[in-house]
Amino acid sequence: MPIKEGNKVKIEYEGSLEDGTVFDSSAKHGAPLEVEIGAKQIIPGFEKALIGMEKGQEKEITLKPADAYGEPNPQLLKKIPKAQLPKEPEPKKGMMLTLGTPDGKQFPAKIAEVGENDVTIDLNHPLAGKTLKFKIKVLDVS
Repeated sequence: MPIKEGNKVKIEYEGSLEDGTVFDSSAKHGAPLEVEIGAKQIIPGFEKALIGMEKGQEKEITLKPADAYGEPNPQLLKKIPKAQLPKEPEPKKGMMLTLGTPDGKQFPAKIAEVGENDVTIDLNHPLAGKTLKFKIKVLDVS
Protein backbone atom coordinates (compact mmCIF):
# COMPACT_ATOMS: atom_id res chain seq x y z
CA MET A 1 0.00 0.00 0.00
CA PRO A 2 1.76 3.19 -1.16
CA ILE A 3 1.78 6.07 1.34
CA LYS A 4 -0.76 8.79 0.60
CA GLU A 5 -2.19 11.84 2.36
CA GLY A 6 -4.02 10.90 5.56
CA ASN A 7 -1.85 7.83 6.27
CA LYS A 8 -0.06 7.54 9.58
CA VAL A 9 3.50 6.35 9.04
CA LYS A 10 6.25 5.11 11.29
CA ILE A 11 9.77 5.68 9.97
CA GLU A 12 13.41 5.46 10.89
CA TYR A 13 15.51 8.32 9.57
CA GLU A 14 18.89 10.00 9.75
CA GLY A 15 19.36 13.63 8.74
CA SER A 16 22.76 15.02 7.80
CA LEU A 17 24.33 18.12 6.32
CA GLU A 18 26.21 18.11 3.00
CA ASP A 19 29.50 17.56 4.87
CA GLY A 20 28.10 14.36 6.45
CA THR A 21 27.49 15.83 9.94
CA VAL A 22 24.41 14.10 11.41
CA PHE A 23 22.03 16.66 12.94
CA ASP A 24 19.14 14.37 13.87
CA SER A 25 17.97 10.75 13.73
CA SER A 26 15.24 8.49 15.05
CA ALA A 27 18.01 6.47 16.80
CA LYS A 28 18.99 9.64 18.71
CA HIS A 29 15.39 9.90 19.95
CA GLY A 30 15.27 6.19 20.79
CA ALA A 31 12.10 5.59 18.78
CA PRO A 32 10.82 5.76 15.20
CA LEU A 33 9.19 8.98 14.02
CA GLU A 34 5.41 8.76 13.71
CA VAL A 35 3.63 11.33 11.53
CA GLU A 36 0.38 11.83 9.68
CA ILE A 37 0.92 12.62 6.00
CA GLY A 38 -0.66 15.95 5.09
CA ALA A 39 -0.77 17.25 8.68
CA LYS A 40 2.35 19.42 8.13
CA GLN A 41 4.17 17.82 11.07
CA ILE A 42 7.44 17.58 9.12
CA ILE A 43 9.26 19.72 6.54
CA PRO A 44 7.61 19.76 3.08
CA GLY A 45 10.31 17.96 1.10
CA PHE A 46 10.53 15.14 3.64
CA GLU A 47 6.76 14.62 3.56
CA LYS A 48 6.71 14.73 -0.26
CA ALA A 49 9.47 12.07 -0.38
CA LEU A 50 7.38 9.72 1.80
CA ILE A 51 4.35 9.83 -0.54
CA GLY A 52 4.33 6.71 -2.71
CA MET A 53 6.80 4.78 -0.53
CA GLU A 54 5.72 1.43 0.93
CA LYS A 55 6.33 -0.47 4.16
CA GLY A 56 9.92 -1.78 4.25
CA GLN A 57 11.13 0.59 1.53
CA GLU A 58 14.30 2.66 2.04
CA LYS A 59 15.31 5.87 0.28
CA GLU A 60 17.96 8.59 0.41
CA ILE A 61 16.93 12.15 -0.44
CA THR A 62 18.59 15.55 -0.69
CA LEU A 63 16.51 18.63 0.11
CA LYS A 64 17.39 22.16 -0.96
CA PRO A 65 16.54 24.90 1.59
CA ALA A 66 13.24 25.74 -0.17
CA ASP A 67 11.97 22.20 0.58
CA ALA A 68 13.36 22.17 4.13
CA TYR A 69 13.65 25.17 6.50
CA GLY A 70 13.86 27.91 3.85
CA GLU A 71 16.49 30.58 3.37
CA PRO A 72 17.57 32.73 6.33
CA ASN A 73 15.32 35.78 6.77
CA PRO A 74 17.27 38.96 7.64
CA GLN A 75 14.15 40.29 9.43
CA LEU A 76 14.65 37.54 12.03
CA LEU A 77 17.86 39.19 13.30
CA LYS A 78 16.87 41.17 16.41
CA LYS A 79 18.87 43.40 18.74
CA ILE A 80 18.15 43.09 22.45
CA PRO A 81 19.78 44.93 25.36
CA LYS A 82 22.44 42.87 27.16
CA ALA A 83 20.63 43.75 30.39
CA GLN A 84 17.76 41.43 29.33
CA LEU A 85 20.10 38.42 29.32
CA PRO A 86 21.34 36.54 32.38
CA LYS A 87 24.73 37.79 33.63
CA GLU A 88 26.19 34.26 33.42
CA PRO A 89 27.36 32.82 31.17
CA GLU A 90 28.74 35.83 29.32
CA PRO A 91 27.09 36.07 25.87
CA LYS A 92 29.35 35.01 22.99
CA LYS A 93 28.85 34.87 19.22
CA GLY A 94 27.49 31.43 18.21
CA MET A 95 26.04 30.67 21.67
CA MET A 96 22.51 29.23 21.67
CA LEU A 97 19.82 30.71 23.91
CA THR A 98 16.36 29.42 24.74
CA LEU A 99 13.81 32.21 24.51
CA GLY A 100 10.25 32.14 25.79
CA THR A 101 7.08 33.59 24.32
CA PRO A 102 4.31 35.18 26.42
CA ASP A 103 2.21 31.99 25.97
CA GLY A 104 4.97 29.84 27.49
CA LYS A 105 6.42 28.29 24.32
CA GLN A 106 10.20 28.04 24.07
CA PHE A 107 12.42 28.20 20.99
CA PRO A 108 16.14 28.34 20.23
CA ALA A 109 17.95 31.49 19.13
CA LYS A 110 21.60 31.90 18.22
CA ILE A 111 23.69 34.90 19.19
CA ALA A 112 24.85 36.40 15.89
CA GLU A 113 26.77 39.36 17.29
CA VAL A 114 27.73 40.79 20.69
CA GLY A 115 28.00 44.58 21.01
CA GLU A 116 28.93 46.73 23.98
CA ASN A 117 25.36 47.26 25.18
CA ASP A 118 23.30 44.89 23.08
CA VAL A 119 23.26 41.45 21.49
CA THR A 120 21.97 40.53 18.03
CA ILE A 121 20.06 37.26 18.07
CA ASP A 122 19.19 35.16 15.05
CA LEU A 123 15.65 33.76 15.24
CA ASN A 124 15.99 31.78 12.00
CA HIS A 125 15.79 28.01 12.32
CA PRO A 126 19.37 26.71 12.82
CA LEU A 127 19.03 24.68 9.59
CA ALA A 128 17.69 27.58 7.46
CA GLY A 129 19.72 27.97 4.27
CA LYS A 130 21.18 24.47 4.49
CA THR A 131 20.88 21.57 2.05
CA LEU A 132 19.80 18.49 4.02
CA LYS A 133 20.27 14.79 3.30
CA PHE A 134 18.02 12.11 4.76
CA LYS A 135 18.10 8.32 4.87
CA ILE A 136 14.52 7.07 5.34
CA LYS A 137 13.12 3.61 6.06
CA VAL A 138 9.35 3.06 6.26
CA LEU A 139 8.50 0.73 9.15
CA ASP A 140 4.71 0.88 9.09
CA VAL A 141 1.80 2.51 7.22
CA SER A 142 -1.76 2.73 8.57
